Amino acid sequence: MPSEETHFGFRPVPLDEKQALIDDVFHAVARRYDLMNDLMSAGLHRAWKDALVSKLRPPKSARAFALLDLAGGTGDVAIRAIEAGGRGVQATIADPNGEMLAVGRERAAAAGLSGRIECVKASAEALPFPPKRFDAVTIAFGIRNVPRIEAALDEIYRVLRPGGHFLSLEFSAVDVPGLDTLYDLYSFRVIPEIGRLVVGDSEPYRYLVESIRRFPDREAFAAMMRKAGFARVEATPLTGGMVALHAGWRL
Repeated sequence: MPSEETHFGFRPVPLDEKQALIDDVFHAVARRYDLMNDLMSAGLHRAWKDALVSKLRPPKSARAFALLDLAGGTGDVAIRAIEAGGRGVQATIADPNGEMLAVGRERAAAAGLSGRIECVKASAEALPFPPKRFDAVTIAFGIRNVPRIEAALDEIYRVLRPGGHFLSLEFSAVDVPGLDTLYDLYSFRVIPEIGRLVVGDSEPYRYLVESIRRFPDREAFAAMMRKAGFARVEATPLTGGMVALHAGWRL
């Protein structure tokens, strides 16, 4: 029986081959991932992640608060969340890519947070955690790289405690007339060239741009979250719709 088909960027591929292709992309860019994010977004990714942590509102007290950050290998969101909260905040980073996790471990150690951040090699589609384990789950610019997004949403819902919060930050469709055309030109012509100059290969960044264009729009992704069981789902556009911050709760 032939494998179910999906897309790797704009290219059709068998579904069971997509994760390996994505892993190759992130092996290639792991050590310069945040530098490339700065160059690709003119530093805006930092403000967008700050907006996610502000929405998360980790408690500033000693109350225990368990965060799971998916596809967060470099530790960027987990470190932000711990620094924004009190001493009861603990984070688990789950990422299928070992190179990205290695960067996260190094950064956690450099920040003096090794005892509060655990790094686990795992796919969002099959999380190795018991049900109702976490108070919150976040994923920043990673959900579009999951081969089976519906399966990941089901898993996120499963590992959240009742009353738990899910936050997803992802590129979206620009909805400002004129800006959308400029954004397309920048994405398809400039970003791959930046990738070639910085990491010596344009193809990983061509894939990243194409994957953005294939990701569901704000309302479609919100509908997927509701189907997985999330309540009070919100989709907040940022920077003219370039990015969307989705939020939902397990009630």
